[in-house]
Amino acid sequence: MTVVRKLAVFGTGAAGAAPRPAPRLARRVLPLLATAGLLLIGMCSTIWWGPAMIGKTAWSLPLDLWGTMEAAHRLLHLHPGGLYTQPTNLITLPGAVVILLPLVAVIDATGLSLALQSAANPQPAVWLLAGPYMIALSAVVLFAADAIAEHLGLDRRRRAALATAEAVALWSVSVRWGHPEDAVSVGLFLYAILALARSKHRRAAWLAGAAIAIQPLVLLAVPVAAMTIPPRRVPGFLIRAAAPAAVVLAAAAAANWSATYAAVTSQPNSPTINHPTPWESLAPHLSGGVVAAGPARILAILVACGCGAVAGRRWHAARTADWDHETLIEVLWWSALTLALRCAFEPVVAAYYLWPAIAVALVAAARTWSRLIPAALAATALTFTSQIAWHGAWTWWAPMMVLLALTLAVARFPLPWHRRSPRKRSTGRWYFDGGEGDEAKRAGRYGA
Repeated sequence: MTVVRKLAVFGTGAAGAAPRPAPRLARRVLPLLATAGLLLIGMCSTIWWGPAMIGKTAWSLPLDLWGTMEAAHRLLHLHPGGLYTQPTNLITLPGAVVILLPLVAVIDATGLSLALQSAANPQPAVWLLAGPYMIALSAVVLFAADAIAEHLGLDRRRRAALATAEAVALWSVSVRWGHPEDAVSVGLFLYAILALARSKHRRAAWLAGAAIAIQPLVLLAVPVAAMTIPPRRVPGFLIRAAAPAAVVLAAAAAANWSATYAAVTSQPNSPTINHPTPWESLAPHLSGGVVAAGPARILAILVACGCGAVAGRRWHAARTADWDHETLIEVLWWSALTLALRCAFEPVVAAYYLWPAIAVALVAAARTWSRLIPAALAATALTFTSQIAWHGAWTWWAPMMVLLALTLAVARFPLPWHRRSPRKRSTGRWYFDGGEGDEAKRAGRYGA
């Protein structure tokens, strides 16, 4: 064997083999750190800081999680007919219950009670298991966002900033409100968009299908994704995307048709607990002081289809090849816009409804600092101000819509004061600190 061949085999010298890709865990260290930080802050704020700030001994817990855990407990014990009966308050698809099965299995094995927090039970021990599991499960969206950032060629500083901003926003839907199904659904849908960008249509369809089966809110973004697919592949994509939701919903309906149909089609929501919007007066009013959100969500889906048709006209090249970075950014931003339609047309809105649009908009903004910094600031302001307990039809909804629109706007359009041209260091190498991003150098747009 010649010296050159030996060098090629052992990977040394100028003739060495190409460097091996970093291990998957090392590539995702930033979202891992963000998850650890959210877990630490989330648990401390619910059992220590939060109660101390308001002078109470009872833990500050996301009580919505208890209903979903009760539904998972029933499914674990092979009682699917009870998924949509009280006290679960379940209105999403059964996939949201399936993702909690490992948790309730451990809870069952340890003998802990699923009793809701009350005066007699101010510090439910089950939270010490449920909290870390829920936060870790919700963190799938952090890993999906980082995978897209890596695909875009972003440097570690920008990826670290994105992971931090996403973790701050994730606090609302996970730690504050206890809806890991929303986070898992959006995370899987981001992975589906990444698969589409790499022309892996079947994988994208199944990922989107899993996302819909867990929380169908991502249906609003499906028309945007479908416009990037060759027309002959669209039927197969839609069938695969619909299959998981159809299977789990059919199983629940077979076990208890009336309860399943009532919960899934009416989507009841309480304007006294959450925030009514100007659309509330037009929504059907049900017994118990709740309104049906189902009809308004159909309107949002129709508008989302229109957005997909408008945006998809420029994506003809994406249907036949891997996407360029600009196409991926556009698809992400239009997906964020369509996810925001839920809040625009909903008769009653909870604070965490704002989160899906925020999460996707931050990924769309991550390519340049001139978008990411303003979007992160706007998203943080929206995340925390949305927790205010105002209940007027305009007093809460209107300011939140303005902040959400601002987040989307700065994620799309860079601020003019930060548009900078590439400069040369004393070493003679180009560097980029704003407008176009470091990926411009890798694309060969500028010479050395």
